[in-house]
This record gives sequence, C-alpha cells and structure tokens, in this order.
Amino acid sequence: MSDEEKAGQDLRVRLVDVGVELLAREGVGALTLREIARRAGVSHGAPRRHFPTHLELLSAIARRGFTDLTGRVAAARGDGTAPPREQITELGCVYLEFAHGNAGMYELMFRHDLLESGHLGLRDTSLPLFGVLVELVGRLRPDADARAVTAALWANLHGIAQLWSWGSLQLVTGSDDFIPLLRTAIDAHLGPEAGR
Repeated sequence: MSDEEKAGQDLRVRLVDVGVELLAREGVGALTLREIARRAGVSHGAPRRHFPTHLELLSAIARRGFTDLTGRVAAARGDGTAPPREQITELGCVYLEFAHGNAGMYELMFRHDLLESGHLGLRDTSLPLFGVLVELVGRLRPDADARAVTAALWANLHGIAQLWSWGSLQLVTGSDDFIPLLRTAIDAHLGPEAGR
C-alpha cells in the first residue's frame, strides 16, 4: 500500500471514528458531512473522496454498531452450549442493553434507508444476528415457522427498546427493570418456561 493509499485509509477510518463519537454524544441529527469533516479537521469536501454519498458514510458508521453488537452477542453465547431458551434470554438482554446504552447508534443501525441502500453490506452484517435467533427458536419451537416466530420476537424486542428509550414502559410498569418485559415477550412467543 502506497503512502497516499494509507493516508486515504487512515482518513476514512478517522471520519468513521469521528462519526461514531459524534453520534454517541449528540445523536443522529448531528451526523452531517460538514460536521464530521470539521471535527476530523478536514475540508467539508474531503469525506466525499472516501464516501461519495452521505448514506455511505452513515452506513460505515452503522456497520461499527453492528460489529459491536455482533461481538457482544458472540461473547454472551460463549460456546453456545447453554440451553436455547437461556441463550435467547441472554441475547435479548444484550440487545436491550445495547439499545439502551447506545441509543444514537441503535437508531442509526435500523434506519430502513441504510439497510435498503446496500452500502457496505449492512444486511450481510445484520442478518447473521437474526440467524442466530432463528436457529435457537427453531430448536425450541420445531412445530412453528422459526423465522416468523423470531421476526415477531425481534419486533417485540425492538418495540421494548424503543418504548424504553422514550421512558414509556417505565411509566406504565412503574419499574426501571426491563427483564420482566423481556421474559414476558419470550414467553409470549415461545410459550411459558417449564417449571416457572
């Protein structure tokens, strides 16, 4: 790699780093090309050399979020030998904690325009996470369409994450603990846990 190519790669990484930091501090609305360039210390046109469209830069930032979430999921699964329901509960907890602790990134990651754009293979990054849940649900619900059950469960978790971020669920439940909601969602889609 030439020095010029390395410098270009370094700037690309720096722009994404700045975007990730800006997102964490100020939210999705702050992610303009001009502001990212300013904070990276480059001209407002510089990002266009590496990210021809704003969506491509946003996709690169969102990819970082999916990479982070994938790492957390892998760590939570460990060797994958825990019973499927236990793994699903743990993964649901990881998902909700990620959404709560990374609200701006979570919002960006699931923007339909980014996922549909095809930039940086975001679908290829997000679908394996869904696949992990499909496999686990399939082991627990061989009688059902595992993809449909998983999609319904994921939609439920996504709703919990969104309503939790707005404070709505804490208001209606009178609790600051989302674990009972997680367990209820899992019970609703997979049936009550035996012995509970």
